[in-house]
Amino acid sequence: MTESHVAVSATGLLADFNRAGALTWADVHPAQQLGHLFGEKDQRVQLALALTVRALRSGSICVELDRIRELDLGEEEVTIPDDWWPDQPGWEAALQASPAVTVGDGPAGESPLRLVDGALYLERHFADQESVRRALLARLGSAPHTGEPEGQDAAVDLALTSPVTVIAGGPGVGKTYTIRRIIDRLRAEHPDALVALAAPTGKAAARMTESLGDGSLTALTLHALLGKRPGSMTRFRHHADNPLPHDVVVVDEMSMVSMVMMSRLLEALKPSARLVMVGDPDQLSSVDAGSVLADITRAPAAAGIVARLVRNYRFTGAIADLATAIRTGDADAALAVLTGPDPSVRLAGVAEGATSLRERVVASGGRVFEAAAAGRPDGALAALDAHRLLCGHRRGPFGVAHWTRQVQSWLVEGVPGYSVDGEFHAGRPVMVTANRPEFGLYNGDTGVVLVDEDRPQAWFAPGGVPKSFSPFLLDGLTSVHAMTVHKAQGSQFDDVSVVLPPPGSPLLTRELLYTAVSRARSSVLLLGDPEAVAEAVANPARRMSRLAQRLR
Repeated sequence: MTESHVAVSATGLLADFNRAGALTWADVHPAQQLGHLFGEKDQRVQLALALTVRALRSGSICVELDRIRELDLGEEEVTIPDDWWPDQPGWEAALQASPAVTVGDGPAGESPLRLVDGALYLERHFADQESVRRALLARLGSAPHTGEPEGQDAAVDLALTSPVTVIAGGPGVGKTYTIRRIIDRLRAEHPDALVALAAPTGKAAARMTESLGDGSLTALTLHALLGKRPGSMTRFRHHADNPLPHDVVVVDEMSMVSMVMMSRLLEALKPSARLVMVGDPDQLSSVDAGSVLADITRAPAAAGIVARLVRNYRFTGAIADLATAIRTGDADAALAVLTGPDPSVRLAGVAEGATSLRERVVASGGRVFEAAAAGRPDGALAALDAHRLLCGHRRGPFGVAHWTRQVQSWLVEGVPGYSVDGEFHAGRPVMVTANRPEFGLYNGDTGVVLVDEDRPQAWFAPGGVPKSFSPFLLDGLTSVHAMTVHKAQGSQFDDVSVVLPPPGSPLLTRELLYTAVSRARSSVLLLGDPEAVAEAVANPARRMSRLAQRLR
């Protein structure tokens, strides 16, 4: 833990958990402040408050007290001695008696915490979850009872008849084609219907627009659709008293939508509007708190509005078999595919697999550099997307920073003429880390640097058309020799190499492995141990939310 994470004023349990790395100053300080404001001196309550804040930063909406030891505490494995944890019945009793806690369902009070059915929330996040629950239940009440729909035809029919529809499926099952069919049907049967297309990020919205192709509809980010207000990321111009005018709203990449954004979207829909949610519930969830799409698809009450697309049109064979084994939690089947005869999927230890990885990155990086040095931006961009190295961690020996340095070293050694002299050298792969909608560029977009008469230009392909930009106008450009699996969501590459987190890492989950593998069209190289693969497949993400249970 870095010095900036140390809470020097913490005492008792807060200090113990802070020193162990389970809590940082950002978790401890709110617990101390709220404890002071509400006169709460019980260390157990203060610890629960700090852990609830920590849970939100890890993507959970609440802390389930009977699963609190499973809480995701960050990239590194954290060990808490058993005798540090308060006795659960006594802990829950202390929370029930605390002036800082509202117990049970009911209207919001002044207390910052809410305890409901053994789950502890910050009050405003409980309110967001309840807003989503009530809005979905209202729409489910008038949804058609069609059993459990499957396939594109059923998905299209459901979207045109139900007030709320989920179209769920992995890469290559035709989700975008199904959206296009829905739009075509709407135009034919309801020509006056006002349709909105949206996605959670600028990159996803741009890809949605590009994929649908005809240019008649432009997808917006959810923030843009709802109408951003200056100075606020969670309050918008459109809400219950000023709803969106649209008759149908289609949201793609729903797995990346957080609970708070789902709440604001549902609040902003007029009662007669239809909502169509499209995404892969088995992928990694949103960066912010919540696992909305996964929660809805798991809720028995929502079974009739979830249309599943299962036939894959993009890849078959070993990659499809591996992705299916991971998604269904079958570790033996996943390892059988990885150790089988098909060379398109391979598993190797990090040390022994480094030779194969070096060959892949030098070959792909060499093609990028060759095209960049020859002044062919289209060729450089195509070569960049042919292979991608993905990591679960950002830091440490399994992280993006380490492998970026390693790849740079391999390229300097293995590609004639390649040099990293200068910040913007020819062939440098770069990624945008801040939205620049005026240029059509969004966080996560990747490009390549070309040098023309000693003047560097960063080339990207917004809308599929290569364009050059001065790199000095694009704040926050970073090298993309490697990227996190999270950043790769929504992207596809011919060949993918993945550095798995080590066994015991909190990031080693089924969703991370499935997301990484399903980015590939042609081949996958996993660097890690069989134990890491088995642990990932057996370990679904531990985000805590009660939306699925409360949708009844």
